[in-house]
Amino acid sequence: MQWDWEMYGVGASVMAKVIEPNQRIVIEWPGYSGLTTVEWIFAPQKDGTTFVTITETGFTGAGDELVQQVTDSTGGFTLVLAGLKALLEHKIQLNLVGDRFPTGIEV
Repeated sequence: MQWDWEMYGVGASVMAKVIEPNQRIVIEWPGYSGLTTVEWIFAPQKDGTTFVTITETGFTGAGDELVQQVTDSTGGFTLVLAGLKALLEHKIQLNLVGDRFPTGIEV
């Protein structure tokens, strides 16, 4: 499948490797330095909520480059999950992804 972030004019080809409804999703996608694997695990909680864990593996590189890749990935998934939580629980659209890199701000 193709994931597109229209606000940034970028996209990525994503290959679904495993889909276990209500349990986990595993994809492979082009990471910062090559293909990485991302796994979402959905763990039901006693109070009727779901705890989501995301793990990305397969980073390559060394030192500061590797740390930057992991930091960027962690930050990106954290923003997406926070935005989804606000939307699902409070019907608030935080626009965290769209506001992440405003025009004119160099990262």
